[in-house]
Amino acid sequence: MDIIEAMTERRSVRSFNGEGIPPRLVDALNKATEEASSPFGGNVTIRLKRFDIEGGYRPSTYGVITGARDFFLIAMKDDEASALTAGFRFEQVVLRAWQLGLGSCWIAATFKGSVFDEGNIWNDGERLRIVSPVGFAVKPSFREKITRLAVGSSHRKPFDELFFLEDFNRNLPAGNRFAESLEMMRLAPSSTNSQPWRAVVTDNTVHFYCKPKGSCSMIDCGIGLCHFFEAEKHSGNYGRFMTLDNRPTPPAPLRYVTSFMLMI
Repeated sequence: MDIIEAMTERRSVRSFNGEGIPPRLVDALNKATEEASSPFGGNVTIRLKRFDIEGGYRPSTYGVITGARDFFLIAMKDDEASALTAGFRFEQVVLRAWQLGLGSCWIAATFKGSVFDEGNIWNDGERLRIVSPVGFAVKPSFREKITRLAVGSSHRKPFDELFFLEDFNRNLPAGNRFAESLEMMRLAPSSTNSQPWRAVVTDNTVHFYCKPKGSCSMIDCGIGLCHFFEAEKHSGNYGRFMTLDNRPTPPAPLRYVTSFMLMI
């Protein structure tokens, strides 16, 4: 499975088979965590931890997750760069897990932090913000089906509501050279399926903006930017993220995040 297939097919998994991940896959996930990188700086720590659910110890996710033994814990500082990096780095791990046949689910609010934090010491200024179960998926429970309906997991905004050409008044044509990578961004997961990202293409540059929807919006933008970047890399296109002064002025309440310039 290549990265485009992973981004297209991946879904959030909340029901697991209760089995721990075998050592070879644990090693592969730890390697993916070590290799995940971000151009946005900040301070983020990602750890994989197993819980002894057979001994009756069940980390609390308020009923959202069932049958999970292994969880990723993501701690970060409370700044914009760290939020972007948390989304950008951990989504690389999420996609690698899917390629390995493992499901996962970003959880940023519906977990009892003290339970997951127990025994962990984080870097100075970091605090646990995100957890994600990871393991072998089973048939979705009734609760999971209701949760997916409640957050609209299977629905995405149409392409022409998110991406534009030259300014915010013209929709981006489907044949634009950045269209496939932006479509992968459109398919990225986000909290309550909010899809806060917007983008404007000018020549060989894509300018990205955020429509704030809550405390996780910048993390969500990091996830979307990861999808965009991985799709560009898969196509053999290389560029870099940078802050540009010469960029389209967004309508309120959009905020400028970063720009991606193709190296040609």
